[in-house]
Amino acid sequence: MTAPVLTEPDALAPAPPGPAARLLRGLLPYVLALVLAFVVSGIVIAALGYDPVEAFRTILTTSFKTDFGFTETLTKWVPLTLLALGFTIPLAVGRFNIGGEGQLLVGATAAAGVGIVYGDLPTGVLLPLVIVAGVLAGVVWAGIAAFLMGRFRVNEILSTVLLNFVSFQVLDYAATEVWSDPAAGVAATQRVGANAELPTLGGPPGVHAGLLLAALVALATIVVTRRTAAGFELRAAGTNPRAAGINGIRVERIAVVALIVGGALGGLAGALEVSGVHGRALEGMQSNFLLLGIIIGLIARGSALWVPVVSFGIAILEVGASSMQRTVGVPAEMVLIIEALILIFLLLSDVIAGRLARRAA
Repeated sequence: MTAPVLTEPDALAPAPPGPAARLLRGLLPYVLALVLAFVVSGIVIAALGYDPVEAFRTILTTSFKTDFGFTETLTKWVPLTLLALGFTIPLAVGRFNIGGEGQLLVGATAAAGVGIVYGDLPTGVLLPLVIVAGVLAGVVWAGIAAFLMGRFRVNEILSTVLLNFVSFQVLDYAATEVWSDPAAGVAATQRVGANAELPTLGGPPGVHAGLLLAALVALATIVVTRRTAAGFELRAAGTNPRAAGINGIRVERIAVVALIVGGALGGLAGALEVSGVHGRALEGMQSNFLLLGIIIGLIARGSALWVPVVSFGIAILEVGASSMQRTVGVPAEMVLIIEALILIFLLLSDVIAGRLARRAA
């Protein structure tokens, strides 16, 4: 009788998925979320009496049809990326920075103040001062919430949201009392000195050079969070705070630093908006960047690597929204519905995947 052939248990186990399979598995929820979001919003647009095909064509092509459209997309990409990173860095350690709006505004106010008061300085001195002033203002603003969180256990969501409302008054005071410009037509400061304005990349209409700075910041954030010991401690503190603390990682200190870094990025966004876009600080300049930054951070699943990519996609939708309203008549707010639906369907995919995994186990 022939002896049975014995096999190693590992030989019967399925081979682990390769890089292509893992990439496909990671992208599939995003593709499904995009398709479902556009299908549902298309039904809504059709129910309102508009042409959904023309609406979607306008949204997705406006950024690439003209140089102006592409410039506007890149210009929006800058604050969206910085505010999204300012949200995802604290999120990695389980903290929620909802104060990006206020950090942008105080950063813009500080940058405008330096650009006005020291407007006669040469570009090589004034421009760095303006940017540093914006960053430091964001650090101070987020530092208030970080101090309250670390010292008195005040929930950072509450403190950052409330500080947003205070920042409105700070900007209003600067724009109406300190450096008021009555000819602006809105509550706005005077224009900063010419030497405080960022140069453009290429001929008009060109995007401001702050694009390069934002790209460098995004790259540095990716490297630090994924390739350094500090990034490992950040992820460990967020994944399992108790185990991280047992192994000597100071979780609360990391949370405080992460929130302050998020504030610095918000302040930088404000400074770049002053130096590269508006030339002054003005009420309403924050637009809906805070909401979009949070949406981007959540769609990117808190990954600094995917934040710039998602930000570019959202910038395309935002630029296309105004064109859609002009040409098709669909309200621009429909784009917010699309963005929200993408996030909702992406979160639902996580829920479904989790339940399937538990059943398989």
